[in-house]
Parts: sequence; C-alpha cells; structure tokens
Amino acid sequence: MAATVWAVQQPLDKHLFESDYDDVELLGKLLTRGDGWPAAGLALHASNGALFGAVYSQLRPFVPAPPVAAGLLAGLAEHVLLWPLGRVLDRVHPARGELVPLAGNRRAFAQAAWRHALFGLVLGGLEALINDRSADEPPPIPFSSNGHGSLEAAVSVAEV
Repeated sequence: MAATVWAVQQPLDKHLFESDYDDVELLGKLLTRGDGWPAAGLALHASNGALFGAVYSQLRPFVPAPPVAAGLLAGLAEHVLLWPLGRVLDRVHPARGELVPLAGNRRAFAQAAWRHALFGLVLGGLEALINDRSADEPPPIPFSSNGHGSLEAAVSVAEV
C-alpha cells in the first residue's frame, strides 16, 4: 500500500521538485517499451513495496524505535543504499534515452528522498495501526503511597 501511495502522489512531487523522474516509468519501461509500461511499472513497483514490507517486518523487532520512526528510517536507508544504482541504470536501462538521467541529478535525488520518506511514514503508520504492541509492555508494578510497593502484591500468587 505504501508503494501505491508513493506512485499516486508522483505527479504532485514531479511538479514540486520540477523533475520528471518517475519510478513507475523506470520500472515499467524496464519490462516493456509498449503502451503497457504504466500498468507493468505500477505492478512491479507495488510488488517491490510488498517485498520491502516483508523484509521490514522481519527486521523490525531489532529496531528500538516507534513504528513511524522505524518506517521512516527504513525508507530513507533504502534510498541511500539504492541511489548509487542510478549510475548503472543511466548506462544499461533499455529506455535510458527516454528517462531522466539520475547520476548527479540533485532534484531527482531529493525527489527520491521525499518518496522514500513518504513510503516509510506510510509503512510505519500501517504497522502502528495493524500491530497492537500493548501486550509487549510489562505490567505496571503495584506501589503504595509511600513508594515502596504493595505488601499484597508481594505475597499474592497470580493465577496463570
């Protein structure tokens, strides 16, 4: 879903960043040069997002941060790690003459950072909505007004 939100908002960020860089086009034209590239690109982009979400869910327990912060961190980490592949794509992509060059393109870099941040925020937001983490919290420690705990809690046996 986060990758779909990314793709749907691309026309707006293309205008705001004054850059025609388009991930759906890049992916779609990797698969086909015909009129079907938008559908192919969107399908591949959504699939990549789902795969990223699956990997994220496996690594998430090792990130001690709230869901939205962890999602944002994951999205931006992907951006920084994958951006250097733009140089390779500029040379080997089958539609390289039709696409915005990525190497050295600061507008496209900022645009991609925004997209990855948005992706991460949506991913983290969805995690927060879907996963109730209240069971992960330890139960509160009973205490008395003097701050030393409760004798009743110390001597009682909890039923399991």
